[in-house]
Amino acid sequence: MRTLITGGAGFIGSHLCERFLEMGHIVICVDNLITGALSNIEHLRTNDRFAFIRHDISHPLEMDGPIDIILHFASPASPVDYLQFPIQTLKVGSLGTHNALGLAKVKNARYLLASTSEVYGDPEVHPQREDYWGNVNSVGVRGCYDESKRFAEAMTMAYHRFHGVDTRIIRIFNTYGPRMRLDDGRVLPNFMGQALRGEPLTVYGDGSQTRSFCYVDDLVEGIARLILKTFHDPVNLGNPDEVTILEFAHEILKLSGSASAFDYRPLPQDDPKLRKPDIGRARELLGWEPKVDRHEGLERTLAYFQKKVAQQRK
Repeated sequence: MRTLITGGAGFIGSHLCERFLEMGHIVICVDNLITGALSNIEHLRTNDRFAFIRHDISHPLEMDGPIDIILHFASPASPVDYLQFPIQTLKVGSLGTHNALGLAKVKNARYLLASTSEVYGDPEVHPQREDYWGNVNSVGVRGCYDESKRFAEAMTMAYHRFHGVDTRIIRIFNTYGPRMRLDDGRVLPNFMGQALRGEPLTVYGDGSQTRSFCYVDDLVEGIARLILKTFHDPVNLGNPDEVTILEFAHEILKLSGSASAFDYRPLPQDDPKLRKPDIGRARELLGWEPKVDRHEGLERTLAYFQKKVAQQRK
């Protein structure tokens, strides 16, 4: 099997490269490196079944030979990144999705789109089920990401219905683990980096907003299972163990042994107040649910960030 992974040098993409190599696939990693990093895949480049192509999938990509699976994970995915690259985010969600789907059509490949819980916006339904249409501000500062993913889902379903492409869609809820960037801007690397440096933890609003954190190995397992199923509607992949941001901050302090205080700041525009996946569809369809509890996952991730912070100090 030849599997092409766009965004393969990113946080989640690099873990997917590892997993599909372990499954015996030939893996082609495509990334333009605006948010990905070669260091995430450096350990794979000696594998003769792995290839890296530096390319922006917003531009057409021609490939020789067969492609059996395409996993479209290319996109800035944190607020820091998509606010810095709003046009690129919109282009990779629209033009990039179009190009990846076109390649899947030509190669008769199975195709999986990495969508996001952000398609639900600031939800009025809790927990979020796949049949909820969302509450998204299309002209807000987060619209470049939210709407690019909503468009990508619509384009994916259109290629399935009109061209018969064998598509799948996952909606990823907050995922964490090794290879997240310290300057990612998301809550977990923010808290861990600040705690390890002895800086105040930045809490937006009063910290009562909730998130549900899924360890990256669990997410990758769900993706590996879904690619083997013939199912075309969206599937939530995330951990339904919901926690407030303030509770989460205290967990990070306890785990790291930090005595950092809190720095309260205004809640950003359109920041979701609630986030919890309903994973009933994934349980029924895939026999999948998260196995790594938050404490274990945070311990594994802390060890990674301790090394990153130590490297920064040198």
